[in-house]
Amino acid sequence: MEGYDALRRGTAWFDLSSRGKIHASGEDRARLLHALSTNHVQELVPGTGCYALFLNAQGRILADANLLCLAGRILIDTEPESRGRIFQHLDHYIIADDVTLEDSSESLACMAIEGPEAAGALTSLGAPVPDTPFSHAPWGDRRLIVRLSHTGAPGWRIFLPQDEVADASRGLEIADAEAVRAVRLEHAKPRCGEDFSEATIAQEAQQMHAIHFSKGCYLGQEIVERIRSRGHLNKLLVSLRIEATAPPPPGSKLSAGGVEIGEVTSSAFSPGLGKVVALGYVRAAHAAPGSTVTCDGNESRVGPL
Repeated sequence: MEGYDALRRGTAWFDLSSRGKIHASGEDRARLLHALSTNHVQELVPGTGCYALFLNAQGRILADANLLCLAGRILIDTEPESRGRIFQHLDHYIIADDVTLEDSSESLACMAIEGPEAAGALTSLGAPVPDTPFSHAPWGDRRLIVRLSHTGAPGWRIFLPQDEVADASRGLEIADAEAVRAVRLEHAKPRCGEDFSEATIAQEAQQMHAIHFSKGCYLGQEIVERIRSRGHLNKLLVSLRIEATAPPPPGSKLSAGGVEIGEVTSSAFSPGLGKVVALGYVRAAHAAPGSTVTCDGNESRVGPL
């Protein structure tokens, strides 16, 4: 597990170039994204951004994305599995709109610099250090740096040409995928395509910071509003601390009092905690932080996202 300690106690960098990176330009770009996502895109100004979900008409999650407002365009930063889906979804709804989509996933690299000492490391590299979530600034002529964490540790995301990655990460320890996953799950950061998907109603994923409840109409909004007004969900995504060393596979059952009440979606062993950290769905009655459930015979403590 390379770079785990650096991510938790110092600074490490890791590659995110496999993520989908789509630019939307044209006069109607913000209006289109506003009408198809859960957050308030039309209030964004250059240098700001937000996190949003894209839903189908049944209020279920097609994809999630970070939407970064640049001068004259919006950068849609999404999971690798969502790249084609979100491009096709947006393109389907462009009818008479002045919107052009450009898939920059192959031409644009992406890396993260994260950890408690990441801000100091960026300063040493001569980079700007945007300080509010989703704020971003140019770093030289061809780099964009964003206040955005992948793992939940203090972090920044950098979009840049592939041939500049080595320079932007010089002197920093690299974190491998196993370390990144462990730290992300320690911070209870879910991942679209793994912890929520098109089978998930928006509020079940508990990503409430992605939903702007007073923005007006958008695709899937009727279902989201109905759930808010009625206040009832059968299941919720929660974090789990499992007293075990072997991570349970996705789909492993969770129980309480001998009754099945949910299942694990993702897990990893945490060397720092000496136990498994995981995410999973439980019945709403068992979702309160501090609740105890069982996974494969191992006691598990429910925590917040």
